[in-house]
Amino acid sequence: MDTESMRCACCDLKEECTQEYIKSVKDNFGGKWLCGLCSEAVGDELTRDRRGQEGVEEAIKAHMAFCRMTLSSPAVRVADGMKEMLRRRSRDKGSSSTS
Repeated sequence: MDTESMRCACCDLKEECTQEYIKSVKDNFGGKWLCGLCSEAVGDELTRDRRGQEGVEEAIKAHMAFCRMTLSSPAVRVADGMKEMLRRRSRDKGSSSTS
């Protein structure tokens, strides 16, 4: 399968994707490519406020503004949170096996 590197229009996260997946995402978001995390956030916004294509554009603009306000992208914060959770788990397992 041919893949292409895509950069999220909101948070700048880069992902390798198939052409089929890229087309599917762009079809859902007015020609813009969004990563999975931003797609979910925009999708949640759309379920709250249904206004057709105009609503999609407004939801993307709102999420882009949110991403610009934060020091790091939402995707980076999720990844950092997962790393911290795994560190804690490994520490907890280490201390429970020695007791």
